[in-house]
This record gives sequence, structure tokens and C-alpha cells, in this order.
Amino acid sequence: MESNKEENGVRLARNRRGFLGLAATATAAMAGVAAAQGTRGAAGFAKAGAAGGVLDVAIIGAGLAGLTAARDLQRAGCESFVVLEARDRVGGRTLNHDLGNGYFSEAGGQWIGPGQTAILDLCRELNVGTFPTWWQGKTTMLAGGARATAESDGGFGTDAKLRHELEELAKLVPCGAPWKSPRAAEFDAMSFGDWLARKKLSPEDQFSWTLGATLTTGATPGKISLLHYLGLINSAGCNYERLEAIKGGAQETRIAGGAQVLSTRMAEGLAGKVRLSSPVLRIENWKSGPAAIHTPGGVIRARSVIVALSPALCHQIAFDPPLPERRREMQRRWPAFAPMRKTAHVYKKAFWREKGLNGWVVQAKGPVLWAYDNSPQDLSFGVINAFVSSAGLPADPKAASVELSRIYAEALGEEALHPVACHDHDWAKADRWSLTCTSPIPPGFLTRFGDVLHPPIGRLIWSGTETADIWATSMDGAVRSGHKAALQALHAVAPKTEQS
Repeated sequence: MESNKEENGVRLARNRRGFLGLAATATAAMAGVAAAQGTRGAAGFAKAGAAGGVLDVAIIGAGLAGLTAARDLQRAGCESFVVLEARDRVGGRTLNHDLGNGYFSEAGGQWIGPGQTAILDLCRELNVGTFPTWWQGKTTMLAGGARATAESDGGFGTDAKLRHELEELAKLVPCGAPWKSPRAAEFDAMSFGDWLARKKLSPEDQFSWTLGATLTTGATPGKISLLHYLGLINSAGCNYERLEAIKGGAQETRIAGGAQVLSTRMAEGLAGKVRLSSPVLRIENWKSGPAAIHTPGGVIRARSVIVALSPALCHQIAFDPPLPERRREMQRRWPAFAPMRKTAHVYKKAFWREKGLNGWVVQAKGPVLWAYDNSPQDLSFGVINAFVSSAGLPADPKAASVELSRIYAEALGEEALHPVACHDHDWAKADRWSLTCTSPIPPGFLTRFGDVLHPPIGRLIWSGTETADIWATSMDGAVRSGHKAALQALHAVAPKTEQS
């Protein structure tokens, strides 16, 4: 019976993916990070303004998109700007757990890969190193009372014929504007789940495709538009494995110091320009300008406004006059039901590697969607990170840690029962300034609202990874959107004689 369990589980274990996407050179000591990131509150706004107290540009959001835009403005010679951040930190949906002695584990976005040239360029400019994600060894699959292992090749093992079919369809769906596809109405009328249902998949393959979509988009295939999913594949060069895999894929590379270090270093180079704990409550006169941007600490006036936020967060801001109806409705309906919860278990060493295991754990049924080796490159200690389901774990982090340790022990060995530290970050409970880690676009949404996602309105310029023309929803997409927004803002505030 045990050998049958092993045989039935091997295919499941193989069908697994990797995941879930001119600079300051000195790294601030931890005691000085807050000062390097920015000034808290609204103090100093008047001094930041140009003549008459009106800035050229105000940027809302100090994540990768907003800080990239600010950095581009500064490098172009524009100093009349400010970055307003609601949180008491920079980084947006990237966040590091401090593991001590200069080591970090990511609670949010963390991976980059081939084709993601914008963020790779940013790493080089900021003197931030990268290193390979670990995938070598055997993956462990837990299904009921069965445990199976299979050698990983750094990819998925999903059906090649089905992947090819998806890739061919993706060629018809431009990633920056899926709604412009000649078959947009057809693809947006169905979910990815509907499409898979037509393929009469085995339970094993259905599990694999479902898990991959859930980790990538934040929702099961039945909740995401086929049009949206094809656009993501198109963004990866119409290569499904480039989107999903570790080896050769968008999860191939990690960022030394954790992904949040990119935002921290950009903020260091923008000393005095970043204002933390400054949520934007209201924007007035956005049509003709100068726009009046209301925060709890005062009002900022700017000729142009870059809104580097998820559309769902844009909906939390009051606009006077109201935004056009379809833009307003798009923000109200933007999917924000994929907050995700990510954990980190720290061990004295990566003991699983000594056993030939790669640290990957997948449960057919249970709270662990996918656990993976997130140890530092020098192996000073071992780290198992996981994407977990809040519905299957206690809300209390300590109790959740005990349950996860038990699961890891079943998969990796008894040593897993004794972590030296645990971290648990539930984005749904973190703060009101996140709402969602990614955006699982449902059927019917893009063909109805997609065309209002990008175009500036009045003095408002929309940014953030959701607006990227390439690699939307990833960190690379966020950086690209920041570059684009900075160019739009520079054009908007340039004298007319310069524009002619």
C-alpha cells in the first residue's frame, strides 16, 4: 500500500512550479533606516515647493513604482517633487523580515527572472546583488496520509501539449492591453477554469494547474479570466514556463538583502523628498491644476500627480470633481480579494538539503499551498518560506507556527519541529494600505474597464504594476510603470516651448 501511495503521489510532486514577481552605494545601519527612508508626517512641505508653494510633481505611493518615478525625475534634473506614503515605511508590497546580522527573508514580492530587464537594471544601478533561487533536489508532496518525493527539474512537469496550446492563444492577447485582442470578448467571457474543464484533465493534472494559477494570480482558475491569464503568458514572451518556473523562469533569481532593499536604497537617494505616514485623503482641482492633495498633515499643491497605487487603493481617495464614471467604477470593482499570507521558519541549518530534499512542500489538502527553501546564499542557516491559506491555519501566529512545524516535520524530518525563529505576515491584516498582494482579474472585467486603466486624466497620471505594459503584477512591472509615469510627468510640466 505504501508503494502505491508513493507512485500515485510522484506525478503530483513533479507537477509543481516555482513561484510566486546612478545610485546610492552606502547601506544605512539599521538604526538609521527610518531616517534614510523618509521624513515622517507633513513637516517641511512648504520648503519642498517651488515658487508659490506649488510643486511640479507629487507622487502618491513609495513602492517600487513611485520611488522609480521619483528617482527618474531627480535624474532628469527635476527637484520640485515630493513622495507621499501612507505607511511608516517604503516598499509597498515588498517587505523584509529582519533575521539579524544583515540577513532578511521576504514577506512580499521577491523573485525576478529572464526578460525582467527593468528590475535587473535597477539592481545593478543600486549596487544590489542577486543570486539563484534554490530548487535542486527532491520535492515533497503530502496527500492525505501519503508522502511522496520526486526529483525537481526546476519547472512544472505540466502537459507540454496543453502548455503549447495556451502559448499559441497568448500570441493573440497583447500583455499591455488584453482587451484589444481580436478574441477579447470570447476569452473574457470564460474563466481559466472553464477552459481547463474542456480538456478533461486527470485529477493530478487538475491539481497542478489549479495550484499554479492560485500561486501566480492569487485565485483559483475558476475565478480568473482566461483573457487575463493569456495576457500574463504573453508578457513572458508567450512562454508559459518562463512565467511560472524557477529554472529559466520568473522565479529564477533572488535579490541579495531582500526585495525591499531596492526601495530602501532609492529612498536613501531621495533624502528629504519622501514623506512617510502621510496618507492622501482627497485630491481637488485635478482637472486643470494645480491639484490640491489633502493629507492629515496639510495640503500639497502640484502641477502633476503620479498616483502609484493599486486601483483598489485609488478608490480610497476622494476626488473633487469626481472622476469619470467608468474610471470610478473600475476602481470600485477592482479585485482585491487576494491578500495572501506568507510565513518564514528559520532553522540552524538547511537540514533538508543534507537529505537530498529541495525544501519544497506541497499539500493536496491543507494550509500549505507551497513551501520552499528561502535560505541565504551562504547557508549561514536555513529558511523555509511558505504561501499558506489563512482558512486552514490558526489566526494566532504562534499556533500557526506550531502547526506548520508539524507539517514540515512530516515532509522534511523531525528537525523541522524546532525552528529558532518564525515570522508570519498576513497581508489581509497588515494595514489598510495594501488590501491585496496581486489582482486576480475575473471574467468580464478587462473588456468592460481595461481601456480606462492607463490613460492620464487631467493632471492625474496612473502608475503601479497593474498599469505596466510588460510584466504587469510583478516587481519588474512596477519599475517599468514608474519609468513611464516619470516621462509622462516631465512632459506634462515642461514649458510649452519645450514641447513644441
